[in-house]
Amino acid sequence: MSRPRKPTRFKRIVLKLSGESLAGGEHGYGLSAAVLKRIAGEIAEVHKAGIDVAIVIGGGNIFRGASGGTIDRVAADYMGMLATVINSVAMQDAIEKGGVPVRVQTAIEMAKVAEPYIRRRAMRHLEKGRVLIFAGGTGNPYFSTDTAAALRATEIGAEVVLKATRVDGVYDRDPEKDKRAKRYDRLSYDEAINRRLKVMDSTAFTMCAEHHIPIVVFNLNVPGNIVRAAKGEPIGTLVTGG
Repeated sequence: MSRPRKPTRFKRIVLKLSGESLAGGEHGYGLSAAVLKRIAGEIAEVHKAGIDVAIVIGGGNIFRGASGGTIDRVAADYMGMLATVINSVAMQDAIEKGGVPVRVQTAIEMAKVAEPYIRRRAMRHLEKGRVLIFAGGTGNPYFSTDTAAALRATEIGAEVVLKATRVDGVYDRDPEKDKRAKRYDRLSYDEAINRRLKVMDSTAFTMCAEHHIPIVVFNLNVPGNIVRAAKGEPIGTLVTGG
């Protein structure tokens, strides 16, 4: 049964959340029930507007694969992928409690926890009005969850990647460390790559550029911003062609 669609700019989105964003507080570790509930509430509002929602979540609040240390890089990256599954199951639970149908698909098969990622099945879930959460990154080491978001957006035909961060857009330097930092309202993919703006990695930028998928970078910590971004309101920084 299809949902009624209200007039919005986007019909299908990929929302990229960092693992740290689910933790709340200063340290960025663990999971905050209050943060999960708030984000789930905004996702429910986006879903109610008739927008197809897919979510990619990082795992940095539990384990960051590329953080270095004594663990082999490949092993560490797989540990990071497993952390994204924990976050995805937590987010699934929060969204379901709001009465919204949701499924988790993971690039690393674990049948008792989530479905395996199968594109055709993912498309069918979206057609049936279910929120999708893509876990496990790309299923390969050396690739970030930003790249996973760009990849899944390409595969499911999303019209935009919404990148939720701790600040209100893309800056020329770290605004949390330098008050002189300048925020961009709009950037091209090439400018973002050439200026080494680290809001997303270059692989993710390149993939979005090749498939003409705009990226909106916005502040997750402002209540209602997920809804505003999903409805296409001018918010944060728009990264697009030209």
